[in-house]
Amino acid sequence: MAYHQTKDETFFVESDECSMAMPRMTSREAAKMLARNRQEMIGNELSRLASDEYLEDIMQHMRHMEDETLPDVNLIDMQREIQWFMRPYLIDFIVEAHAAFTLLPETLFLTVNLLDRYCSKRVVYKQHYQLVGCAALLIAAKYGDKKDRVPQINELNNMCCGLYDAGMFTQMEMHVLNTLEWNIGHPTVDFFAQLVIAEERDDREVEHMAAYISEIALYHRDFVSTKPSTMARASLALGRAILGRPEVNDGEWDHADNVTLLTLSQNLHQPSATLSRKYASSHLSGVSAKLTDFLARHAASINNSRLAANNSRASPPCESAAAAGAADVYSTPQKGMGAVPGVADGYMTPPITPDGACFGGNGPAGKEMYQAMPPRCPVTPTPQPNHAAPASYMQQQQQHAQQQLHPQQHHQPQVHHAAQYATYFNGHMAH
Repeated sequence: MAYHQTKDETFFVESDECSMAMPRMTSREAAKMLARNRQEMIGNELSRLASDEYLEDIMQHMRHMEDETLPDVNLIDMQREIQWFMRPYLIDFIVEAHAAFTLLPETLFLTVNLLDRYCSKRVVYKQHYQLVGCAALLIAAKYGDKKDRVPQINELNNMCCGLYDAGMFTQMEMHVLNTLEWNIGHPTVDFFAQLVIAEERDDREVEHMAAYISEIALYHRDFVSTKPSTMARASLALGRAILGRPEVNDGEWDHADNVTLLTLSQNLHQPSATLSRKYASSHLSGVSAKLTDFLARHAASINNSRLAANNSRASPPCESAAAAGAADVYSTPQKGMGAVPGVADGYMTPPITPDGACFGGNGPAGKEMYQAMPPRCPVTPTPQPNHAAPASYMQQQQQHAQQQLHPQQHHQPQVHHAAQYATYFNGHMAH
């Protein structure tokens, strides 16, 4: 069935027949609605006054909470089965589920925070990785969203293509809550970004571009242990630069801010196709297309400058070899036991996820299959950024040009719906 859009970009238009069919509102109902609206206005005004008076205390508490609820990427590195190349598949699934249920923006960031915090405390089998993500989404939605928008277990089960039993979602939800000691509150990137946007009066386009950049960061290991306040400032600064907005002097930047900004600029190429489709819509200002155009223009300018430099002098062979080696460093990290010095098979690990009969511990996908798996490849080293060189962004563009010359070395597979995700975890991950 095809729907025709009207000029006000809505799918449904009220007609005289509909208005005549609707019952009239009684005077008692009208009085209740007016009283409810007045209470809401009074509550909003009290909230504003309280926030102005207690803003300093609120910010101090939020700074403390972001330190207390920050995941430890080094502990996630110790996972025996979960590897970083699996992360884009799960984040794609969470992004699609978050959009399908039209949840709040902060719910997405809280979901990923709960997922990473759980993986920092428990050993997770890879056949349970998606289940932990669904439990984290369920907890985050219950924490911040309206009741009618919270996903139902049968809906999550359908999105997982029936991979798990209905009781497993409840069991995993309780296990995540007990593991995190019911400490769910976490100041998200969206919270700090909204504070900065209100203070600096950024427009909606900058807000959407910063949100897009912040969600791109969810896919990468480098930002798992980055503070939300630092991520908010860096994404907003980078969003202003991409859109050609003037710089904002929002205080002195420390070393962590500079490193985050530099690393973000190095991870904007080849974002997830699922995320690109999400931010291509008009109500999100189509920022994914604008980012693609910005990167294409800069890549073209870098190529032109390189051609001009090659015409003036011949590049030594060692430079091209060094550039190719630098490009290989940015490949997707592959990790496993042995990636962290001092971690061996006999190392004492935290308690594992529930391994009862309902979790498939006795089936063919149980622990016996993983004990027979070959050892993982060592972790790919991460280069240290050079903060003293002002041309670091130009060097990154040169590395991107090298990646374009060898696309087969830097291609990361993406999934675009739950069926492919479930197929991926059922079959392909066994090897």
